[in-house]
Amino acid sequence: MMEWRPPGYRLDAKQLVKALFSQETEEARLLSAAAYGKVELFADSKVWNDVLKLIMSVIRVDGKPVYTGEELGALKSSLPIVWI
Repeated sequence: MMEWRPPGYRLDAKQLVKALFSQETEEARLLSAAAYGKVELFADSKVWNDVLKLIMSVIRVDGKPVYTGEELGALKSSLPIVWI
């Protein structure tokens, strides 16, 4: 018996940034669809590292990162993405 799987899409770093920070993009709609199990999203672990570098270097208050490593780890684990 074949197991049904939703269509899958692979995200690069630019697409993941768009998905996370812009609600009006196709990438954001894919992320939302993945949360509902309508599609499967895949990304390389390197993609997450690239996004982390961006977040840690750009999102700062008084020169200090806004998010802790623990918070960013929680964000990663909450995303409906299969990390490969």
